[in-house]
Amino acid sequence: MPRILTYNVRRCLGTDGRLSPGRIADVVAAYEPDVVALQELDVRRARTGGVDQAHAIAQALGMQMHFHASLRVLEEEYGNAILTHRPSQLIKAGPLPGRIGRLAPEPRGALWASVNLGGTAVQVITTHLGLRRNERLAQVDCLLGPQWLGHNACREPVILLGDFNASPRSRAYQRLALRLRDAQKAVPLHRTKPTFPSRLPMLRIDHAFVSHSIHVIRVESIRSAVARVASDHLPLMIEFQVMPVRVHKARVEHVRD
Repeated sequence: MPRILTYNVRRCLGTDGRLSPGRIADVVAAYEPDVVALQELDVRRARTGGVDQAHAIAQALGMQMHFHASLRVLEEEYGNAILTHRPSQLIKAGPLPGRIGRLAPEPRGALWASVNLGGTAVQVITTHLGLRRNERLAQVDCLLGPQWLGHNACREPVILLGDFNASPRSRAYQRLALRLRDAQKAVPLHRTKPTFPSRLPMLRIDHAFVSHSIHVIRVESIRSAVARVASDHLPLMIEFQVMPVRVHKARVEHVRD
């Protein structure tokens, strides 16, 4: 069964104050996922030693990488990535709505790749939403619109995952849950597990939403000893099966902004 994992790595800065992309890779490798969605990666940033964290983790895992910089200042970048050892194609990478200006909150974005899993093209979208309620709602509306989930190339099966900064009681979560199923709730008798903060998880803000042709087998909030210190979030791993899709598959091409 294929596995997909989402993980906010907080620029690979552990709760012990140590920077280590290698440790993040070790946490991921222990669960042998086919696809990995990572948020809060630093690429060539002075604050983290100029390391391309996305490339370093992908190389350690033996995976190819698609990266989108939500924030870019000269040569320094910060954003999200999709890693996989399966055949994949970048479909779209772009910003999500947010205020502009000197005092604007951190810019946000999303990344969409088509990944071949067992002969089926699975549309994988990862994102990291904002901290403010109105900002998140605007970003969710964008994701639900014609540029992303509503695009004619975004056909079944679809997985949307990442750090949504939104609990199940929030309006942002509830809007997404009307379109896609929460993977944690798709497993019978599964007790939902929080992912933040990693040392004593209390909040469920990292999510995976799946379309109807994704049959979720198992969901796990990874709580290994190393995962508790590698980042301030715990990874969320989903094991699933792709069910037959009885609709005509449109030819997927790169989507322009």
